Amino acid sequence: MAEKSRTFRKDPDATLDYGFDWSDWLQAGETISTSVWTVGTGLTEGEDEMSTSITKIWLSGGTAGETYTVSNKITTDQSRTDERSFEIIVEER
Repeated sequence: MAEKSRTFRKDPDATLDYGFDWSDWLQAGETISTSVWTVGTGLTEGEDEMSTSITKIWLSGGTAGETYTVSNKITTDQSRTDERSFEIIVEER
């Protein structure tokens, strides 16, 4: 099931949380077992969190004028895997 690509704008001095709600993709009773984030070089990866259906990561830094791709790959308790990505455009705000 494909998800529409998302783009966020962020100030280089901001520290913000980003994530995915996987509940529409998960089957009845299925939960997330693992969550792995891949963060574009130049952004600073902070703490990441995971519940049974939601994944989240805190990001800071970046260079104004640059665009970074952030991806999240999950595995469920039923051994299904999927990956979603979004872009962060860093700009002075």
